[in-house]
Amino acid sequence: MKPNIPKGTRDFSPVEMAKRNYIFDTIRSVYALYGFQQIETPAMETLQTLMGKYGEEGDKLLFKVLNSGDFLQKVSEEELNERNALHLASKFCEKGLRYDLTVPFARYVVMHREELQLPFKRYQVQPVWRADRPQKGRYREFYQFDGDVVGSDSLLNEVELMQIVDTVFSRFGVNVQIKINNRKILSGIAEVIGETDKIVDITVAIDKLDKIGIDAVNEELVNAGISKEAVEKLQPIISLSGTNDEKLQVISEVLENSEIGLKGVEEIRFILNALESFKLKNEIQLDLTLARGLNYYTGAIFEVKALDVQIGSITGGGRYDNLTGIFGMPGISGVGISFGVDRIFDVLNALDAYPKEAVNGTQLLFINFGEKEAAYCMSIAAKAREAGIRTELFPDSVKMKKQMSYANAKDIPFVALAGENEISEGKVTLKNMQTGEQKLVNAEELIASVLC
Repeated sequence: MKPNIPKGTRDFSPVEMAKRNYIFDTIRSVYALYGFQQIETPAMETLQTLMGKYGEEGDKLLFKVLNSGDFLQKVSEEELNERNALHLASKFCEKGLRYDLTVPFARYVVMHREELQLPFKRYQVQPVWRADRPQKGRYREFYQFDGDVVGSDSLLNEVELMQIVDTVFSRFGVNVQIKINNRKILSGIAEVIGETDKIVDITVAIDKLDKIGIDAVNEELVNAGISKEAVEKLQPIISLSGTNDEKLQVISEVLENSEIGLKGVEEIRFILNALESFKLKNEIQLDLTLARGLNYYTGAIFEVKALDVQIGSITGGGRYDNLTGIFGMPGISGVGISFGVDRIFDVLNALDAYPKEAVNGTQLLFINFGEKEAAYCMSIAAKAREAGIRTELFPDSVKMKKQMSYANAKDIPFVALAGENEISEGKVTLKNMQTGEQKLVNAEELIASVLC
């Protein structure tokens, strides 16, 4: 039987891994510029840690791990015969694969509170798993690259995170639009249309506006029990256009009787005004339909869209004022972003936006003519590696045609050959595989030629 892999997962070739490492290294270097430090958490968390943190929909998408040994031991015949899947899962499984990196990070902060210096700025790049239906741009196993600041209420953290997003995508050479909103504004909107208790239904529905359109959103709102009068009041708000300042002016008037709504407007205005002085390379747009799906956001929320490739959000995040409270430590505020590495990978592939040096492997291959020649080449290869040149010596003294085919297949730009004549002169013949030019050089000249 031919082997395969689970749907929604992928293998990555050496070239693809070179591209992915370029993504990782770029994001990592930008986080480091702002004082973020790296941590890692286990692939598995207890279900007690994971359940109830992502809403009902998120709980359904958790991959659960069967208990070791006889997982049927604690289950009665009666329970088995009832075939209640949720109940049986709670008996069979105590652990699950992490759904994101934020909830495990909150657990980490609570467990290591005494060791941490607040505010604590961490970044983390690891795979996460979701039992979702695989489709273009949506995988069951994918990497996230998160940056969070906990232990600080300052909106300067939001400002820095937007600078980080702008810097990362500028370095990638990808044009993006950074969308921003505030959950307090959304709460204020729910308040002024008289549907405060329906805030979750409202945010879930309007967050789908780009995907399903205004009519389907309105239908979903009505089906959720929101009055037609309230839906009517919502229309001019969610279709608001104009500059960020114009939108803020209008929404300030709409929310004039909502204390929480005006607080959200004030926070957004501070962030946008602060970013004005930095002249971001990418557009930042206030989008009042942006809601973000996760229930734990309480303040500013962000989402990043690629402008030149049709794909979903490639980065997102926001402020969560009391995430650690779910683990018994109230009052620790945090804000974070998550780069969707797999979608960024797809975007850069679609745009062919990788710098050549990021995906090149071996730069120099020494041809192997035999034991004596290989020994001679190894000493020069060592010098080339000391100079930072990625160098291989073909391990077997097979036909030269096969060795040259290997160089072509791996797109190696330079090949070095040393036979009896070259060895007697203390040199090698260096061939440029792109131009076909050959020249006799010593070790120092070889290094200079490859590096130039």
